[in-house]
Amino acid sequence: MLLKWYYPSLTWHKSRDEKAIYLTFDDGPIPDVTEFVLKTLKDQQVKATFFCIGDNIRKHPDLYQQVLDEGHQVGNHTYNHLKGWKTDDATYMDNFEQCQQLTGTDLFRPPYGRIKKSQVRKIKARYPEMKIIMWDVLSGDFDLQLSPESCYHNVNKYVENGSIIVFHDSLKAFERLQYALPRSIADLKSNGYQFRTL
Repeated sequence: MLLKWYYPSLTWHKSRDEKAIYLTFDDGPIPDVTEFVLKTLKDQQVKATFFCIGDNIRKHPDLYQQVLDEGHQVGNHTYNHLKGWKTDDATYMDNFEQCQQLTGTDLFRPPYGRIKKSQVRKIKARYPEMKIIMWDVLSGDFDLQLSPESCYHNVNKYVENGSIIVFHDSLKAFERLQYALPRSIADLKSNGYQFRTL
């Protein structure tokens, strides 16, 4: 809540007037995990937004292309998953630009949700159309202390119209993601939510 107050210009959720939600995945693309996500989304006929790390795009270009070919949206997540609060602006912007050259997107999510106001200003000055996307529902799948059931519960307890939901297509998250993602999608569908990209 404090971050939302401090960064009111960033996108924390979409319209609360429509029964739609926005699935997002951070940190890929990587083999096995991103492939699992893509298969799950295809089976459920759902589109999502992938905030990709530039270095993972470089390592796995075919997998990145598969994300695009299957009709999903991509966003910039920096080249090396930098934490903005601990990174000087010049280094952060260079890293952002490296990923931007690969994605050409108008969506950006700061890793860890940590970004300085000065970095926001620099990104907006260079890319006026860039939307900085945060979230209002965090699955917690990256947290090794959480059970898979807890991640599933986090999504279904806190979701509402317009929610932007965060999962991670990373090795660290995989055990919890495998459990929570398909169950969350099934429940959200049964509750009448439409799935949209950002």
